[in-house]
Amino acid sequence: MATKPYKSIRIFESDFLERFTHVHPITPLVVWTPVVIYLFWRGLEINHLAWSTSLILGIAGLFVWTFVEYFLHRHLFHLKGEKPWQQRLRFLIHGLHHDDPEDPTRLVMPPVAAIVLASLLYGFFRIFLGPVWIDPFFSCFLIGYLCYDYIHYAVHHFRPRTPIGKFLKQSHMLHHFVNHESRWGVSSPLWDIVFGTTGADEQKGAPSHRPSSA
Repeated sequence: MATKPYKSIRIFESDFLERFTHVHPITPLVVWTPVVIYLFWRGLEINHLAWSTSLILGIAGLFVWTFVEYFLHRHLFHLKGEKPWQQRLRFLIHGLHHDDPEDPTRLVMPPVAAIVLASLLYGFFRIFLGPVWIDPFFSCFLIGYLCYDYIHYAVHHFRPRTPIGKFLKQSHMLHHFVNHESRWGVSSPLWDIVFGTTGADEQKGAPSHRPSSA
């Protein structure tokens, strides 16, 4: 028996614009893997960085990603403000995901938005790191982003078997269904621990399905 296609919440009246809001899960991997490889290669072969230097910068990029993930989720994706434009922007960026968290075509970031955001962040970090160190740093920063995208997809659509996977899924489900104002880290709880937003004082255990009131 064939399954019915998933009925997504519509965002735009325009069919053209609406198409850009749906993303196949493999898309970020296809778009960003060549960029990751090229940036790391350029650091080694064009800018003649040592492997040790590149690896240290790469580890720094992964670490910084965890903070950027936390910051964006907390302060941009859950944008404060009740003016109509603020509500609309919040809905477009992330509110839609909270209204329909199981939509499989809206669990990874659309490439257009990702490219714009990545370009801004690349330019920002380049100011501090310079034209040479930025490449391996940002290469692994993008790996951190890809880990975030696919961990987010996995916790919504798969049942993890490892302790780490179970912890990340439970934490994210609690963010969705118990308290939207805590557990901002998706791929890591590090900054929730640092800033005291783990929701540790709340009940443990998350619902295994989407409540009817969600």
